[in-house]
Amino acid sequence: MKVLIVGSGGREHALAWRIKQSPNLTQLWVAGGNAGTATLAENLDIRSSDIDNLLIAAVETAADLVIVGPEAPLALGFADQLIALGIPVFGPSLAAAQIEASKGFALDLMKDAGVPCPDFATVSDKASAHAYINDHPGPLVVKADGLAAGKGVIMCDDSEQARAAVNLCMSDRAFGDAGDTVVLEEYLSGPEVSVFAFCDGEHLSSLVAACDYKRLEDGNHGPNTGGMGSYAQPDFWTDELAAEIELTIMKPVLRAMAERGSPYKGVLYAGLMLTEGGPKVLEFNCRLGDPETQVIMPLLASDPLELMLACAEGTLDKVSVRWAMKNYVGIVMVSGGYPDKYATGFEITGLDVEGPDDSMVFHAGTTLGSGGSSGLPLTAGGRVLTVVGGGDTMESARGRAYSRLEQISFKGARWRRDISSAANQGAAQAAG
Repeated sequence: MKVLIVGSGGREHALAWRIKQSPNLTQLWVAGGNAGTATLAENLDIRSSDIDNLLIAAVETAADLVIVGPEAPLALGFADQLIALGIPVFGPSLAAAQIEASKGFALDLMKDAGVPCPDFATVSDKASAHAYINDHPGPLVVKADGLAAGKGVIMCDDSEQARAAVNLCMSDRAFGDAGDTVVLEEYLSGPEVSVFAFCDGEHLSSLVAACDYKRLEDGNHGPNTGGMGSYAQPDFWTDELAAEIELTIMKPVLRAMAERGSPYKGVLYAGLMLTEGGPKVLEFNCRLGDPETQVIMPLLASDPLELMLACAEGTLDKVSVRWAMKNYVGIVMVSGGYPDKYATGFEITGLDVEGPDDSMVFHAGTTLGSGGSSGLPLTAGGRVLTVVGGGDTMESARGRAYSRLEQISFKGARWRRDISSAANQGAAQAAG
C-alpha cells in the first residue's frame, strides 16, 4: 500500500514509525513531517491547512490510504474531498468532525444520546455568560467552543475567575473566532483518562486508554500546554471499566452520529472524568491525541494499515484489534519559554546514542540542520521531542524513558520530572 500521512508532530512520527513496520506498506509520504519522519518516509513541504495541495499530493502519489493526524484539515472537510476523489481516508467527514470542532455540538449530541456529561450552557454573548455564572457560584469550566489547539479550556475556582475567562475568550479574543461562542460547564473531579476507539461508522474496536499531562510544571502547576507527557495503560483501567465506557459512551455516540447521517469513521477520542457517579465525558476529539499516540502506537499489536483501511472501508468487524499487555511512558521535551514565546534553531545532541532497550524518541518541532557543520537536527517548535520507554511495569517503563531522556540535550530544554510517578498516576489533569 502507498500511504500518505498528514501532519508534522510527534503523533505523526509515531504513526509513521508504526506503519513502517507493516508488511502491507510499499511507500510512505508525510505531508509536513519533521526530522524524525524524514528517516522513515519522504517529507512533503505542505501545511496541514493547505487542503488544495494536500489533495494534489494524494492524487500524484496515487495513495491507497490517507491518514490524517491533526484536527484542522478534518474540520475543513479534507476527508470529504478525498472520498469524492475515490481515495480512502482514515479520518471523519466534516460533519462528523464537528464532535471536536464545536464543543456545543458535542454536548448537544451527548444530551440527545443520553451520554453522561457535565451540566452546561452554550452562550454567544458576555451578558448571558455572566448571568449563568451568577446563577452558578463556585468552580466552573470555561471553554472556547471552537478549535483552540488544545488550549481553549480554562479551569475556574470561583465566579471571578470564570468572568475573567469569559472576557479572555470574548473580549480579548485570546482564541480568535474559536472563542466567539463559549461553553460553561459544571466542574467535575476525579481521575482523568483519554480513551480511544477505532470506528468504521457502525463498529468500533476494543478500547485503549492513556493518561496525559496538560500543565507545564511538576505537580500539575503552571499554564496549560498541548501536552507534557503521557502513559498507557493506567493501572485503574480494567475490562469492567472498558465495558462500561463502551456501553454508556462510545456505542451511543457512534449510533447517534449514524442516525444524524454523519457516520463516524476514524478514531474517536473521548476525554473522560471518572467521577464518583461513573465516567463522564469532558470532550470528544476527532483524531488521535498527542502525546498519547506516542505511547499507544507501541501497544498496537495488530497491523495498523489493515486496521485503518478497515475503518475507511467499513469492514472493521472483519479485523482483529489487539493491544500488547505492556506499559509505555512518554515525556515531552519542550523549548525554553513554551507555551509562550520561545527561540528555535538549537542543535539537538544525543539522538544517535544507543538508549535502553524498548526506548524510542519521536520528533515533533524539529527540522533537519542546514548550513551547519554538525548536520544535527535543530529545534523548530515548542514541543520538540517525546521520549518513550516501555516495560512490563509502569516503573520500569518510566525508568527507561527518563534514562533515554538524560542522553538528549538542546539549549533551553525543559520537561516534567513526574510523568507517571506513583504519586501522580490517576491524578486529575487539566482538560485541554
